[in-house]
Amino acid sequence: MDQQFRNRPVIDMTPEGEFRGPTPRRPASPLDKVLSRLGGVAALVALVAGGIVVAGVAIAFFAIALPVAVLAGAIAFGSLWWRMRRAGRQGLGFVHVMRR
Repeated sequence: MDQQFRNRPVIDMTPEGEFRGPTPRRPASPLDKVLSRLGGVAALVALVAGGIVVAGVAIAFFAIALPVAVLAGAIAFGSLWWRMRRAGRQGLGFVHVMRR
């Protein structure tokens, strides 16, 4: 597949109106190969680190939201329990009505 792309004509014209051939490629030096491999590894490490940061933010959000939800549920339970207790003492059935 690499040969297929190397043999394609380059759309570059000379002043005479002819197409120029493809520029010859230099063979990759060992430094180019090492830097290419190192760049790929660095991109993978950055992606993993970003995932860990996102997971940490999600855990922190749930750690903050959980006590708030528990406290709100406890307040709601206490309010409903108190209303039911008062209604039972007065001999009435409990009816929850939201007033505006």
